[in-house]
Amino acid sequence: MAKIIKHQYFFAHPIDMVWEYLTNSELMAQWLMKNDFLPIVGHEFQFRTGAKANLNLDGIFHCKVLEIEPLKKLVYSWNCGPGEGKINLESVVTWQLEVRENGTTVVLEHRGFNQEENLDMYHALLHGWLEKFQNIDKLLKATDHGHTNA
Repeated sequence: MAKIIKHQYFFAHPIDMVWEYLTNSELMAQWLMKNDFLPIVGHEFQFRTGAKANLNLDGIFHCKVLEIEPLKKLVYSWNCGPGEGKINLESVVTWQLEVRENGTTVVLEHRGFNQEENLDMYHALLHGWLEKFQNIDKLLKATDHGHTNA
């Protein structure tokens, strides 16, 4: 049975600030990974990190922007593998944002963990995405107080 990661997080910040952290390549590099993301449907990009042999990962995530609804929804493919052209995880990440009183609710859904060989990556990302939400929150709070690395 396919596994799905789904997390919801509340940011005490306006939706435009949160959206910027999800769609600005330089800001994304601060909380996620180095990348060449552009918020354009059809744009192919990569996230890059160190290789992780225990996850059968060469450190490169091959992605493509599938859908954008400004300030509301961002969808991209998230494919990875051990290298040399082999992909063993073909998945999709969906971010949905909603204005709430005093802030923004973000729902992350990561689908595509269909094979047994994807289970280690599923478990790593299940916890990893929560850490990434916390990273965004820290950066947003630092922005409130005038301390950023940007």
